[in-house]
Amino acid sequence: MALGLGRGALELAMRYATERESFGKPIAQHQAIRFMIANGRTQLDASELMVQRAAWLCDQNRPYSLEASTAKLLASEVATRVCNDALQIHGGYGYTREFEVERFLRDAKLCEIGEGTSEIQRVVIARHVLGP
Repeated sequence: MALGLGRGALELAMRYATERESFGKPIAQHQAIRFMIANGRTQLDASELMVQRAAWLCDQNRPYSLEASTAKLLASEVATRVCNDALQIHGGYGYTREFEVERFLRDAKLCEIGEGTSEIQRVVIARHVLGP
């Protein structure tokens, strides 16, 4: 869910950034916007690989609790960051319900809370790497 939300918000941001102009050029040509999009793409790709690794371990009937927790922690927090950046790229419009991106951010934040909060994921990860 987190990956889908992040990727969806990133696609909206890229589309908007190529259409919206400021100072006579698309905002996609501004370095700050380009960096937000590049960071989002990179972080989502890394999260996806972690999710795939946890799923592969599960499919192989191998222990995967640590990998699932690290994937969930990263993917949910990355989704929130990417959705927040997508909203920022949309400027004031992103905060309105007329643009889907505000809903993406609200839903992404739920990924950090549902099915074990980020804090709980950190507890699980620490137990795995440090012991009880």
